[in-house]
Amino acid sequence: MSHATRRRMATIAIAASCTAAAACGASENTAQPAAPSARITAAYALPSDRAYPEGIAADPRTGDTYVGSYSTGAVYKAAPGSKQAETFLPEGADGRKTANGLKVDQAGRLWVTDSTAGVAVYDTASRVLIARFDAPGPAARFVNDVAITPDGTAYLTDSVRGVVYRITADDVARAASNGGRADMTTQFDLNPVLAPRAPGGFTLNGIVADAGGRYLFVVDMAAGELFRIALAPNAADPIRKVALHGGNLTHGDGLELHDNTLWVVQNTDNAIARWTMTDDGATATLVQRITDAALSIPTTLVRTGDQLLVVASQFDKGGPMGPGTPQPFAVLAVDGI
Repeated sequence: MSHATRRRMATIAIAASCTAAAACGASENTAQPAAPSARITAAYALPSDRAYPEGIAADPRTGDTYVGSYSTGAVYKAAPGSKQAETFLPEGADGRKTANGLKVDQAGRLWVTDSTAGVAVYDTASRVLIARFDAPGPAARFVNDVAITPDGTAYLTDSVRGVVYRITADDVARAASNGGRADMTTQFDLNPVLAPRAPGGFTLNGIVADAGGRYLFVVDMAAGELFRIALAPNAADPIRKVALHGGNLTHGDGLELHDNTLWVVQNTDNAIARWTMTDDGATATLVQRITDAALSIPTTLVRTGDQLLVVASQFDKGGPMGPGTPQPFAVLAVDGI
């Protein structure tokens, strides 16, 4: 990992610590829901002592899951019931420096973001690179997470620029037939509604789409806020802050949405929170929140069946957030939330 990348991750850690202090002070008088214990076990191991995983995606057709390595850009694959993942894409494949957000679309294509550049799209059957999209312009960027709507359109967050990019299915087809490379389009600029931050500070992180393709939801990890983005053309209220009842989303990272239930990992808190959302996505109420050191700086999660698979990054153990020696890397299964 480059010095610049380590410095940027250190910025995340510092920002997380600062916002944690504010969040703790604000929560002293806030009633929190009961936190029954959850069951945390190892779902499967990752085949690298330098994995430092960051993203996870499930193939809706097969149940296979894919995990990306922040430190090397490798991608691992695990079949349902497997106790050991295999290497799907090796370190540095196609020049990729990191593997952050991952998603498998309905066409069986794996989307893998590289925070330093953009996103690559692969055929899961052949492992062939279909197309690659770059963040436009020379300014600093941190392409973080990706969500895909039912029509095959991908939306991606940029944690430094505070924007959401869009790539349509037609964009993928055009890029594939014209050299395999193109720029992403900036679709939503959230800077006018985001909390103030220092230049280069991190904001947007996890992103998820509802099943009907009406809305995107994106978390501001520094401010602990959630935003709803309406996807209907000419929507009267295109970007709206979601009203949060019972808590906040400080350090919010990966999101998972099923019907009206939203799960959020809060990375440096070693926490997973479950929220109930109103049908219009305007309000979310905290139902349950668990904290456990065994989560080891969780960065994202995916729901498979009735179980959550959670990425335990161990970023603070010899990774980009601190010195030390990690335990063998694994994806965790969490029941009870």
